[in-house]
Amino acid sequence: MKNFKTIAIALFVFVSAVSATAQAKKVDAAKSKISWLAKKVTGQHDGTVNLKSGTLVFKGKKLSGGTFTVDMPTLTSTDLTGEYQGKLNGHLKSDDFFGTEKYPNAVLVFKKIAEKGNNVYTVTADLTIKDKTNPVTFDLSVAANTATTSFKVDRTKYDIKYGSGSFFDNLGDKAIDNEFELKVALQF
Repeated sequence: MKNFKTIAIALFVFVSAVSATAQAKKVDAAKSKISWLAKKVTGQHDGTVNLKSGTLVFKGKKLSGGTFTVDMPTLTSTDLTGEYQGKLNGHLKSDDFFGTEKYPNAVLVFKKIAEKGNNVYTVTADLTIKDKTNPVTFDLSVAANTATTSFKVDRTKYDIKYGSGSFFDNLGDKAIDNEFELKVALQF
């Protein structure tokens, strides 16, 4: 009977240790989607950019980390077609905006995670665009094998100042908002 209790206790300790170990879940980049929305005085543009890779880390069933790489040369507008789409895409990829030839990746690394309840987490992460890193905070909802969020990014913190009324005078109706919105739907 003593051996049975010893084995049961050892098994319980082992199972507890395994369940507390972090488990990385690779995000399926092909099934995940990142949409963007940028506004200006005279309207707005929207589009997509592809996820190159990503991993969410869980301890048991609780989110404990995450790292993502975005493939910036895949940046494209979806509200335009033909020549106008080509012009906008080219401008967004130029040094005026994201400089995708020199900076092909944007990276997001989770730094702090607070559980809000109902599988919603407040995440503070470091976002790196054009080799400049700044913190961003957003709520991430996790359900089964999906995670979703939306948050705004101040482009001027990443030295993307083109058309910003905060840096240039007399832009009139050519002014572009400093913030753009990201909507992210991950599958893992």
